[in-house]
Amino acid sequence: MPPRPEPRAGDPAVAGWRQRLGDWVEGVPFTRFIIALIVINAIILGLETSDRMMAIGGPLLVAVNKLILAVFVVEIVLKLLAFGPRFFRTGWNIFDFLIVSISLVPATGPLEILRALRILRVLRLLSQVPKLRVIIESLLRALPGMGWTALLLILVFYVFGVMGTMMFGEDFPELWGNLGLSLFSLFQVMTLESWSTGVARPMMEQYPLIWLYFVPFILVSSFMVLNLFIAIIVTATQSIHQDEEDEQRRQLLAELKAINRRLERLENSRADG
Repeated sequence: MPPRPEPRAGDPAVAGWRQRLGDWVEGVPFTRFIIALIVINAIILGLETSDRMMAIGGPLLVAVNKLILAVFVVEIVLKLLAFGPRFFRTGWNIFDFLIVSISLVPATGPLEILRALRILRVLRLLSQVPKLRVIIESLLRALPGMGWTALLLILVFYVFGVMGTMMFGEDFPELWGNLGLSLFSLFQVMTLESWSTGVARPMMEQYPLIWLYFVPFILVSSFMVLNLFIAIIVTATQSIHQDEEDEQRRQLLAELKAINRRLERLENSRADG
């Protein structure tokens, strides 16, 4: 009897078990299990910062931490087996792969700083919780618009900074002595942190109309630009939700078309019979 040939990557049998493995790894029960481990791992990493807790149960905490890391590694391996090269086509998979890889680097000698980077495993919640993924994707999609808004803010800072240095530099050198100090003072004004008592009111004794300089700057930098940032993020979030709804509609239409084709085949077979 001839030997049975080994299954290849393109064989239906291989594709079948990969599909089942992928569905299981990305299924709700396994995802919730990973989320629970991420939360537990975050708590353990926080407890490891306490000398008292390390004295009480240090070896146990270290052992549980290593066990959870091993589960994360197994999860990544299972996803690589299930999806193959397609695993790296998703940004969130690459993110998880990098986080777990950093955790595997020995934190000894010059790499001792990597011990602190273990807390980055908590960020895996961003890839596991759908609502958090939507927020991050909204921020990423809003980056181009936020970049142009940031450029507008820089121009406003530059114009008001040059004006402040020219007008107030001689009388208030500690605040407006050069462009760098002026920009820093304007940043304090923009954050509304002691801008009145620390910057504006001391200057009003010499410049009674100084409010004509500060009020427009605050209106533009703190209120108008902030609202622009919020509007851009909200628009990006709505765009992502719209894309998800469109994808769901396309999937529903595809399923309906498949059902119609099956019904047509059944009707044709009955007619032929």
